[in-house]
Amino acid sequence: MVTASHNPKQDNGYKVYWENGAQIIPPHDKGIALAIEDNLEPWPHAWDDSLIDDSPLLKDPFSSINKDYFSDIQTHCYHRDINKKSKLKFVHTSVHGVGHEFVQSAFQAFSFSPPLAVPQQKDPDPEFPTVKYPNPEEGKGVLKLSFELADKVGARIILANDPDADRLAVAEKQESGDWKVFSGNELGALLGWWIFTCWKEQNPERGAVKNVYMLASTVSSKILRAIAVQEGFHFEETLTGFKWMGNRAKELIDQGKSVLFAFEEAIGYMCSPLVLDKDGVSAAVIAAEMASYLATKNLTLSQQLDAIFNKYGYHISRNSYFLCYDQTTIQNLFDNLRNYDGDSKYPKLCGKFEVTGVRDLTTGYDDSQPDNKAILPTSKSSQMITFTFGNGGVATMRTSGTEPKIKYYAELCAAPGNSDYNQLKKELNDLADAIEEHFFQPEKNKLQRKVD
Repeated sequence: MVTASHNPKQDNGYKVYWENGAQIIPPHDKGIALAIEDNLEPWPHAWDDSLIDDSPLLKDPFSSINKDYFSDIQTHCYHRDINKKSKLKFVHTSVHGVGHEFVQSAFQAFSFSPPLAVPQQKDPDPEFPTVKYPNPEEGKGVLKLSFELADKVGARIILANDPDADRLAVAEKQESGDWKVFSGNELGALLGWWIFTCWKEQNPERGAVKNVYMLASTVSSKILRAIAVQEGFHFEETLTGFKWMGNRAKELIDQGKSVLFAFEEAIGYMCSPLVLDKDGVSAAVIAAEMASYLATKNLTLSQQLDAIFNKYGYHISRNSYFLCYDQTTIQNLFDNLRNYDGDSKYPKLCGKFEVTGVRDLTTGYDDSQPDNKAILPTSKSSQMITFTFGNGGVATMRTSGTEPKIKYYAELCAAPGNSDYNQLKKELNDLADAIEEHFFQPEKNKLQRKVD
């Protein structure tokens, strides 16, 4: 699959899927690379396109896959009568990508009125002329035209896909008139709660929940874990990226388990196991149904998010990154963390915050395990260290696989009943500031800060 994804227009790439429908993971990536290296010289008839017409290998599966896809997502429509009568208006942008027609069809499959499309961004355009980065995760800058249209037509909800429509951002107009753009973790909490709530209504029998699983990447919020503890289903973490979640979901399904939902903080959601990858189309229409249902209870998405946090514990996150184009600097930064308090001694403190646990998926070290060996797969070719703190905070630092970024993901997980949001937010910001100052040392390492 060739895709520009959410990257700048200069970038093009492709995704490779295995026969199980999920993106490739080891050892298939190395096997394919070896096959390419063994075939660097084109075969004699490689450019004779007349051979295509008679080849039994040539099939266009679009119609059948399209039909199966929309048949499947209809099984996740639980409130069709509410959808038909919904007074909510939705604005949708595909950010110059391919999502428009599919989201329109998804809304039709759920018996919604069609969402209003941002006209300047409705059709595919590889130049992405209205945005610097066609990534809805960047927030309000990418959504400027969506805000303008929504304000004009009186829409309260904005749904935004990236150009290949595998990601989804959602924004909601607040009573103050301001727009709240939900973070990937916040929308993950909402969708996870909603999908489990709908499942529970359809499966009231005791014991059924023991067969249910939800997944999230290790750098994403732990809110699904908190919900699982109270509700009784299983929660698992995987390495970063849907290739890991998709393959793990397939393994569980083959074992007869029910995988309801998977998400990553980078606004990626798998709301149906028919697609073993993040899918912004099904996520968009399921989010619309959730918002419409809540509206019948006089609730907004923001209010429901607060209700989730009040019941299961506040999970507040702050994610950011630094740019670094020098691989030696990156290596030295992470080596310093591994020898922070002497040879092979990870830090015990980060500013005033006590470090209570370390997992290093580059070296395979995990001090929470009896043998100090990490359970998750490790990779020496990428940097990734997770720190656990005495105040309930968790922070992961890692390098990006596609961009010159060193990212961090910090979250404060509070116990149910601790609803002092402002104090929790201050504590998280103090922790994230300490991580930047003491672990990244941006001035010493000449790192460029993220520009909002």
